[in-house]
Amino acid sequence: MKIELSEIKDLMGVLTMTLEPQDYQEQVEKEMKQIRQKANIPGFRPGMVPMGLVKKMYGKGVMAEVINKTIGEKLGEYIENEHLNVLGDPMPNDEKTPAIDFDNQDTFTFAFDIAVAPEFDANLNGKNKLVNYQITVTDDMVTNQVNSYAERFGEYVEADEVKENDVLKGLLKEVKDGADAIQKENAMLNPAYMKSKTIQKKFIGAKKGDVITFDPMKAYDSEVEVASMLDIKKEQVAEHKSNFTFEIQGITRHEAAKVDGELFAKVYAGDNAPKDEKEFRARVKAEIEANMAEDSKYKFGLDTKAAIMKKMENVALPEAFLKRWVKTTNEKLTDEQLEKDFPAMIEELKWHLAKDQLMKKYDIKVEKEDVEAYAKEVAKMQFMQYGLMHIEEQYLNSYAQEMLKKDDQLRGIVERVAENKIYEALRGVAKVEDKAISHEDFGKLFN
Repeated sequence: MKIELSEIKDLMGVLTMTLEPQDYQEQVEKEMKQIRQKANIPGFRPGMVPMGLVKKMYGKGVMAEVINKTIGEKLGEYIENEHLNVLGDPMPNDEKTPAIDFDNQDTFTFAFDIAVAPEFDANLNGKNKLVNYQITVTDDMVTNQVNSYAERFGEYVEADEVKENDVLKGLLKEVKDGADAIQKENAMLNPAYMKSKTIQKKFIGAKKGDVITFDPMKAYDSEVEVASMLDIKKEQVAEHKSNFTFEIQGITRHEAAKVDGELFAKVYAGDNAPKDEKEFRARVKAEIEANMAEDSKYKFGLDTKAAIMKKMENVALPEAFLKRWVKTTNEKLTDEQLEKDFPAMIEELKWHLAKDQLMKKYDIKVEKEDVEAYAKEVAKMQFMQYGLMHIEEQYLNSYAQEMLKKDDQLRGIVERVAENKIYEALRGVAKVEDKAISHEDFGKLFN
């Protein structure tokens, strides 16, 4: 076998491969013997079909299949052995590939266009200025979180007089004659959701047994809300544009938990609960600081990536070849869609090349333990979105393992771990300034 690579010009080259009989014939013979053993041809017992007939029937197809497989394997080996940093995959060059005649030749030559990555330096240095934001955790932030815990672990109680956020239960009756007049028992409403402050005030301060007359269409924002309250279809609302009475039969109020030992034990179930409010607030503050540190780390990553991509701005790529490759590997992709998506593809490719270079430079490896630890952090954050702040380790582990069974999530986590390691490596070489900032001003940075 002979493989030659032309001189690389403008990141493009032509790789020519010549296959001779000794490169493929042994595998062809092996395939033919297997076909002969399995062939079911009328007039012949299994395994007794003449080889000449087998070759006549299947020879060309088998040879083409073996040669194609050999080409793929040898191209991959050559690229790896020569340490070629190719972009995409080799693409057949029909102009430089001689016509093929399986009947009359046994030596075959194939030509492929290849594109290689350009020379570039994605590394940062002391000239690159980055900011490590240190988000200030205020007493108000701690108080808000304490109040949030108190609300979450509060309870519903029966009340005698209506306040804005109470939930009311009662008898809802339409004020009109006729068989179609609505009467709904155990109807529920919440004055806080009413758009009309005038109607809302009719309910505030009312007591059990009081009867309030109001117009639902004026009280609420949409026909959907009215339909839900009246338990009818949206299309039927127009037929009931009347006043209604609501006899209050029950008032339910959510009361926040007291900030005491009982709350501390609920919030930190399974942990050593704080002994008093001071210790409770200190632990809450530490949690907020840890979350803010993660937010700061995320922003540092965004800024570091931006600095890397700034260095990649003028890196030229063989766009004509890449468009051809993308079209070949995505047959359903239209020219219009390709033109629309191509700039983002180029940016993603530049980021991929930069990551590869930096991982090699800093000898960064993604280990199984790294992936599992990050998956647990993702799981923890997802639970926190639902107000579940302290999940037992066994449940986090189980949830994380389920995530890692999904290929797309596994790939995403591996990429995030690699990127975070790159950012941390560059933290040690760029010029990093620590900067205190309020939580409010930090949020504005993302605008």
